[in-house]
Amino acid sequence: MTQQAEVKQDAPKLKKHTIWQNGHSPEPCAIVLFGATGDLAQRKILPTLAHLIHDHPQPETICIVAFARRPLGDDGWRKMVLESLDKYMPADDKLKAADKQAFAQRLFYCQSDFDDDAGYQRLGQLLDTLDKEQHTGGNRLFYLATPPDTDPEIIAHLGKAGLAKPRAQNGNDKKCWVHIITEKPFGHDLASAQSLNAEIGKVFHEDQIFRIDHYMGKETVQNIIAFRFANSIMEPLWNQKYIDHIQITVAESLGIESRAEYYEASGAIKDIVQNHVMQILSLVTMEPPADFSANDIRDEKVKVLRAISALTPEQVQERTVRGQYTAGEEDGKPVVGYKEEKGVNPKSTTETYVALKLFIENWRWADVPIYIRTGKHLPKRSTEVIIQFKRVPHQLYTTDQIGNMQPNQLVLRIQPDEGITLKIGAKVPGAANDLATIDLDASYRTVFGIELPEAYERLIADCILGDSTLFIRRDEIEESWRIIDSITNTWKQMDPDTVYPYATGTWGPKEADKLIRKDGRRQWVNP
Repeated sequence: MTQQAEVKQDAPKLKKHTIWQNGHSPEPCAIVLFGATGDLAQRKILPTLAHLIHDHPQPETICIVAFARRPLGDDGWRKMVLESLDKYMPADDKLKAADKQAFAQRLFYCQSDFDDDAGYQRLGQLLDTLDKEQHTGGNRLFYLATPPDTDPEIIAHLGKAGLAKPRAQNGNDKKCWVHIITEKPFGHDLASAQSLNAEIGKVFHEDQIFRIDHYMGKETVQNIIAFRFANSIMEPLWNQKYIDHIQITVAESLGIESRAEYYEASGAIKDIVQNHVMQILSLVTMEPPADFSANDIRDEKVKVLRAISALTPEQVQERTVRGQYTAGEEDGKPVVGYKEEKGVNPKSTTETYVALKLFIENWRWADVPIYIRTGKHLPKRSTEVIIQFKRVPHQLYTTDQIGNMQPNQLVLRIQPDEGITLKIGAKVPGAANDLATIDLDASYRTVFGIELPEAYERLIADCILGDSTLFIRRDEIEESWRIIDSITNTWKQMDPDTVYPYATGTWGPKEADKLIRKDGRRQWVNP
């Protein structure tokens, strides 16, 4: 018998996605980047803008202005940006020399300290010049890629300099637009979030404010809405009658790297749960909105958060687990434990892992537990939502026939392989009536053959268009902090020994397994 050699075929080239669509195209604008020489701007924002402008040509001019302390000037700033593009843009997105130079001509620099009134006056003059010479149309997007404690100062100075107020267009009744993007964390507790909301509200109207959470730009997060409300077979099952529980896992394989100062103040619950997880949870469980307008969708998300009661101290002890990674191996290389990381207090009780159980107290989700876990130095990087349906009410097959078959599960994969999997039971071929679980799997890349937008690209494009659907409203932030504060305030009073160790490369402390198992036959579903 001759065995034929397998011929490997190159994967088909993915088609480019579209950003400016559905009759919407961007107006000209100037994007002012505060903290432009910082890590976030260099690693993420500038490569994203270069890709957005190059791969999705727009008929109108977009210029990028850096507002930063270093004495660079236009030429020094352009050189820095081009070096960042070479370093941080993915290999398949690298720009040719001519394209990089074309992008560089859109870059301008304004040197100033954040507390210098004169610097904001110079910024205003530069923006007026760009309106005349580059035809940016008087539209402004201020992007605060800065440490959160500098935000109130920058916002106050923008207001004082008159840069926050939209102006009338020349020869037109229509006003120019002014938008502002703020990065997470938005406050460090409810009181600070309310204070920051009040400060920014003195200068900018709510419809000008775009609080960014990059998870909301991921394709699967947006597809949660389409999956639920564009398929008639899903909505009748999306309730406590058919769903046993929901799991949300945000797993990170890396440790804290060089972020010790930030992480010591935040921990896993503030870094991931307060923002990313709460946004995913609200989209998965919200009621159908009246339409797909930004405010109607966000209204329904807020209702979910309001239906989650603050936890009592007794509930915190029963429904939450904290963990902290210890030394181990990552990719075959030894890594230190959290307390040995540079910049970390050797007696730190900051959690690098958290598991918790929440309930949404409304008719749709009564008595359906929501299990959440996130952690550093877990076995793999993955974000998934597991919708586990109830077992069949009367099992006709014997235990031997069922074997290890699991209840039906719907898996929403948010990263890294975005897609949807439905796990169902099926008969194994043969004379016996043996059952097994099979996967009905759809990967977005494979099904559609389209490259997926990078999250920041989609969100920045939406901000330019003025679409706030994927951004977080003031009341969402405050309701989320209300829930988180009820947990962290109790943690402060608990014994440090309740921060349980777990080895690097494992799925967290054993206490997290006990949390879910004590409710019956439930267990964590590992990606």
